[in-house]
Amino acid sequence: MSAHTPTILLVHAHPDDEASTTGGVIARYAAAGVRVVLVTCTNGELGDSPTGHTPDDDGHDTAAVVAHRLAELDASCALLGVSRLVLLGYHDSGMMGWAQNDAPGSFWSTPLAESSAKLLEVLEEERPDVVITYDENGFYGHPDHIQANRITRAALESATFSPKLYYATIPLSGFARFSEVLAEHGVQPPQEEEEVPSELGVSDDQIGAIIDVQDFVGVKRAALAAHASQTAQSFFLTIPEAAFNELFGTEWFVSVTPATDQQVIEDDLLAGTSGEGLA
Repeated sequence: MSAHTPTILLVHAHPDDEASTTGGVIARYAAAGVRVVLVTCTNGELGDSPTGHTPDDDGHDTAAVVAHRLAELDASCALLGVSRLVLLGYHDSGMMGWAQNDAPGSFWSTPLAESSAKLLEVLEEERPDVVITYDENGFYGHPDHIQANRITRAALESATFSPKLYYATIPLSGFARFSEVLAEHGVQPPQEEEEVPSELGVSDDQIGAIIDVQDFVGVKRAALAAHASQTAQSFFLTIPEAAFNELFGTEWFVSVTPATDQQVIEDDLLAGTSGEGLA
């Protein structure tokens, strides 16, 4: 039997999600020889079209959106070094409260037993040391992100092995630092709500791992830019490189299983596994 290759598996909801909160980790571990498997649950049908049409516009062509977004996803995966991309193929459910939430074939409306079984097959094939997804609120309440959490937890409950499980997140102190960094670089923040919505982020004492991805922040930015149909107007891709590097050079995680002693914050997601120290 061949030796096990250290493996990290990520469960994300849409094309482009892999780059935003975990692009640095993917690039860092892939560069260190770790096998990185990305599971993308939906095809992103309800994103903006390549021509800029929103889902409510008459010119929004769902088939064209899917083809374009999956091509962007392939480009992002190539930049980040993803070893294997798995598409579960569910229909984008849209934002919470949209009629598409309950449409046949939407990720949100698919029975948990069905969708988690598809993920379980991948988990058993790969037997990853580490699994990463969102928290129970999907980080910001998006139904597809919430469902990604649910199918991950359900699949792991049925798995024949027990990987480490992390939730990608941002600590409240990270949000507080946002305006400070922009001010230091002379950048005016976007004219949006000044206060961070209460459902975003976690308290600092919930953070179980802080990963330095400074050496890969340029790759992360390139991966975000690869999803141009969704990110071309992103404020974050307009700010100076130095500001972007400072804001996105760290990625944070809640350690779910096994829960770590929060007084000792991990700096390696593979800590305690056979791949410890590779990255």
